[in-house]
Amino acid sequence: MLLILGLCLGLPLCGGQQEPLALAEELEEALWWGDQQIGHRVPRQVRLQQRLKTKPLMTHFSVKSTIISRYAFTMVSCGLLNRASEDKEVEFQMQIPAAAFITNFTMVVGDKVYQGEVAEKGKIRGDRAKKQNNKTLEDNGEKETETFSASVIIPAKNKAAFFLHYEELLQRRLGKYEHVISVRPQQLSGRLHVEVNILEKSGIVSLEVPPLQNSRQKGSGRAEDDVGPPHSTEINKNETFAKITFNPSIIQQAKIAQNGILGDFIIRYDVNREQRVGDIQVLDDYFVHYFAPKDLPPLPKNVVFVLDSSASMVGTKLRQTKDALFTILHDLRPQDHFNIVGFSNRIKVWQDRLVSVTPNNIRDSKVYIHHMTPTGGTDINGALQKGIELLNGHIADNDIDARSVSLIVFLTDGKATVGETQSSKILSNTKEAAQGRVCIFTIGIGNDVDFKLLEKLSLENCGMTRHVQEEDNAKEQLIGFYDEIRTPLLSDIRIDYPPGTVEHVTKTLFPNYFNGSEIIIAGKLVDSHLDNLHVEVTASNSKKFVVLKTDVPVGSQSTGNDVTGISTPKGQDADRNYIERLWSYLTIKELLTSWLKSNDEQEKKHLMEKARALAVNYQFLTPFTSLEVKELASEATQMAVKEVYGSSAAMGPGIVMQNLHGKNMPSGPDFKKQYSPRIKISRTSADGDPHFVVDFPLSKLTVCFNIDGNPGDILRLVSDHMDSGVTVNGELIGAPAPPNGHKKYRTYFRTITILINKPERSYLEITPNRIVLDGGDRLVLPCNQSVVVGSQGLELSVSANANITVTIQGTITFVILIHLYKNPAPYQRNHLGFYISNSKGLSTNCHGLLGQFLNQDPKLTKEPVGLGSNRNHTEPSVSQADLSSETILKVKGHRVPVIWKQRKIYNGQEQIDCWFARNSAKLIDGVYKNYLASHPFDTETTFGVGASQ
Repeated sequence: MLLILGLCLGLPLCGGQQEPLALAEELEEALWWGDQQIGHRVPRQVRLQQRLKTKPLMTHFSVKSTIISRYAFTMVSCGLLNRASEDKEVEFQMQIPAAAFITNFTMVVGDKVYQGEVAEKGKIRGDRAKKQNNKTLEDNGEKETETFSASVIIPAKNKAAFFLHYEELLQRRLGKYEHVISVRPQQLSGRLHVEVNILEKSGIVSLEVPPLQNSRQKGSGRAEDDVGPPHSTEINKNETFAKITFNPSIIQQAKIAQNGILGDFIIRYDVNREQRVGDIQVLDDYFVHYFAPKDLPPLPKNVVFVLDSSASMVGTKLRQTKDALFTILHDLRPQDHFNIVGFSNRIKVWQDRLVSVTPNNIRDSKVYIHHMTPTGGTDINGALQKGIELLNGHIADNDIDARSVSLIVFLTDGKATVGETQSSKILSNTKEAAQGRVCIFTIGIGNDVDFKLLEKLSLENCGMTRHVQEEDNAKEQLIGFYDEIRTPLLSDIRIDYPPGTVEHVTKTLFPNYFNGSEIIIAGKLVDSHLDNLHVEVTASNSKKFVVLKTDVPVGSQSTGNDVTGISTPKGQDADRNYIERLWSYLTIKELLTSWLKSNDEQEKKHLMEKARALAVNYQFLTPFTSLEVKELASEATQMAVKEVYGSSAAMGPGIVMQNLHGKNMPSGPDFKKQYSPRIKISRTSADGDPHFVVDFPLSKLTVCFNIDGNPGDILRLVSDHMDSGVTVNGELIGAPAPPNGHKKYRTYFRTITILINKPERSYLEITPNRIVLDGGDRLVLPCNQSVVVGSQGLELSVSANANITVTIQGTITFVILIHLYKNPAPYQRNHLGFYISNSKGLSTNCHGLLGQFLNQDPKLTKEPVGLGSNRNHTEPSVSQADLSSETILKVKGHRVPVIWKQRKIYNGQEQIDCWFARNSAKLIDGVYKNYLASHPFDTETTFGVGASQ
């Protein structure tokens, strides 16, 4: 077993370049050309088929997020299938928000489970994983995403599933919270599902889902041109709750991006705000305080734009910077003051002091920017000193009581090459000159920028930083960054609670509050019986000193994690409330920031130890912790599989009855009848090697035929996706042929997949050992225990190690027999048999190897050998000695010679008489390859309604 686990820093994916033709495109093309012989397409088709059989196939890709009061829990699950005859290495990749912490990672490879656990760095015991640091220590808006990747070897003809959990506190920017989910599975997925549930007790406003964003995509796919949510998106909401789902089919995925890189699925929203002092929520003694006042007059700002004009800025970077500044200058308010500094190896200042915002000054500043030319080196230290000097001079020359905010917007694409080039000296010089009165906001463009220096400059001087990638639109990024700081409303904010009432409180002092953002404080109440919490906010606004006071009721706090309408993630975090986890998340973020800012080794060590202990306790993957992935012991494997798949069934001895949501079902006689291993079912079946039997009740005929498939082939047994919404696919497994047999090998059904599209999408994946049922909640059931599970319109009944009965809408029933061998011969394999017990709900358009015969009324005739005359026989009786005639079966316009034969079904318990079609090719529509599904979840068909085009 090879396992490589890592978190790649930055935007490029950890797999190198993408293949030029993705699997999804191959699937679609292979379906279209499957039954057509066109000469010049054949070589390409051969290549496609080869790749289809060797490249691991993604069976599902699912992301589910639950957002409770701005705190988001996200779980990503992905399934991969290796259909090749040799082991294959696969890589699971997921872009996650840079602000998020990974909390768990689990893999199921074949029947082995690898569980992740966050531990102190340096104490990892496993030798299977290669670890990397989690990510840049502090998310200051510098990067939007980072990429998590894990590589593993999937054994031949086997599967792997990956489960990644992460958490983040959503930040408010420009008046909206934004939740971003990367939908980049690298290939088209048979089942792609994204679901986001939002619960905001304050009330949800301004909910929007824009088109998929592909700005970070490198030449793969294309963004949607239309406005509004992506196709197949559903939005349901009321005042406090919203549910958003995105379920694109393979065809819809291919229209967006043929290589499976769809883009970012984004949700933006805001909440109602009633109290000016903010919104305080309490759960089990932990509290969170959201402060985002509105309807305040903006503070005047003094801003100096410090722009890199060195030779490396030549071309697009400088041109887009100029265009952005032209727009930003027009947004300055009349009460603002500004200046411009350009720097290379020389420092060039537009004016010797800050000037007011007038039409003439704006015009002259744009002319100055227009004439900036790239040349020389990069004097970062000198440029910052000049910018701070201009601001300090402006503050000293103006009325000390006039409250305003002083800002530097600093932009560069490189490293210091002229003047002071040592980062530590640049930092100390800047901090000494600014003296806490000037906030520095830095922007780094491209891959050569000294981003650590810019990050620390902002951290030490009450600012933020942003990293603009080479391929990004710098103009839009710069304007967006400036928009976040263009309207300061408050400065010198202090939030106080009475001494002795709270403890472990996060930061309560903030230099500025900008319109559209939010201040968040979290902590713990000392007295759990406290009825009211007194809150006092002091700040400066314009020429006023603002004081806000109020008592917030906290006595009726909740005592658990039960939230109406949604549930928090199951498993390790189920016993911890979301506010406590929010507090731990925020505390660790602040400790990491303090560690980065500190220059004292003892202090840094203390901060690191404190952050590490908290991260291990709450299972957050941080720069001071690592993720240990180890194989679980065999006795824990079954329980772990059920946990990671989200099983809600209690697998005790005997019969268990419940629905998918955990509610008990009545154990009436209808359910008990389904457990009999000798259940009476129709003869219509596909079982054994595989042998097909079709029962025609109206004609009182039974017909049988064989299909000689290849190991790894997936056969379409029932195809009625467009009408009843039901599809059944069966995957073949190979075994050596018995001695002295006429076959080279045997084939059996290893997996039966039942896909249901109405009234809701769900699927069943059945093997001799387990059943995976996904109807919104994923459930994994063992085949060795009896159980009944039900949901809307779907019932699943398992008789231990005997059979599985699937009933759909009460009108369709399938029975899957389980064939197990205690001491199998070399040519025997544990396998499944598929039987159709009730087909009333299937339409007349139904097709597939079995489905095409369900509504037919065949006839038998006896004809002279080699002649075209026909004679009808209602009661056929054929003598094998009669060589002058043969029996012909007429069905669906086909005329097929048949012979009388006996065949055993129901695991050999019953022998039947049937008319055997030696040449099955004459009996079925089309040819064998028309019945090959491209993957287990393929619902396309080559025949009738919904046929592939």
